[in-house]
Amino acid sequence: CSPHSGGLPWRTLLCCKECCERCVGSLPWASLIATILLYMGVALFCGCGHEALSGTVGILQNYFELIKNPGELLDVFTIIDILKYIIYGLAGGFFVFGVLLLVEGFFTTGAIRDLYGEFKITACGRCLTAFLMFLAYLFFLVWIGVTAFTGLPVFMYFNIWSMCQNASLVDGANLCLDLRQFGKRGCVCTFVCVSLSICPQLDLTFHLFVCALAGAGAAAIAMVHFLMALAANWGYLKDASRMQKYEDIKSKEEQELHDIHSTRSKERLNAYT
Repeated sequence: CSPHSGGLPWRTLLCCKECCERCVGSLPWASLIATILLYMGVALFCGCGHEALSGTVGILQNYFELIKNPGELLDVFTIIDILKYIIYGLAGGFFVFGVLLLVEGFFTTGAIRDLYGEFKITACGRCLTAFLMFLAYLFFLVWIGVTAFTGLPVFMYFNIWSMCQNASLVDGANLCLDLRQFGKRGCVCTFVCVSLSICPQLDLTFHLFVCALAGAGAAAIAMVHFLMALAANWGYLKDASRMQKYEDIKSKEEQELHDIHSTRSKERLNAYT
């Protein structure tokens, strides 16, 4: 637009452009991308993992005729319920953790640092960034463990799913599981028509576990992104703190030189008079 066009005034357009550039420049893009990846991974893991565990309960009850025994304190159904509660805790905890990391990224961005001043950011930000780096590294190890743990049901379901794909070609086939491939001795036969009963639900549960595994991997990658962003922020804050100390020493030396020159000038003036 030209200054004489019928649109907005030229100065208003320049102000809008500067405001947009300031807003875009103040965004912590590395932390923002890592936060989005973390939320996507946690949502995928928690949602698909919860539904996969519910599907596992249905398969055990409907096709393996397992029921919950009130006398047992820790059976397979109790373990599944505990895993569901762990999923609820992961969803809430990492939502708060992602918000904290994103806020830390905002406060260590250049535009926000200039807005609030050097001293506040370097004094409080270094301690906060170091603490968040420790938490991010700890949670990275946690998600590595969760990814490895999620790979176990994926492996088991993949073996059964492969048998389903082969046995479904024969009408009236029964699924026989050899537990020796899972580390146990013996063989258990379900005597259930594979193509019409267990395979559709098992196929859905298997793919839900695969999605949960992908979500756990995405969350682990997001933790790596956060570690890189936090390490860069910590290095920047460390350099800013050193620069602040250097400026303080420099200004103090200049003040001392100014005082010395003032004293000498007064002495010369007194001697002349």
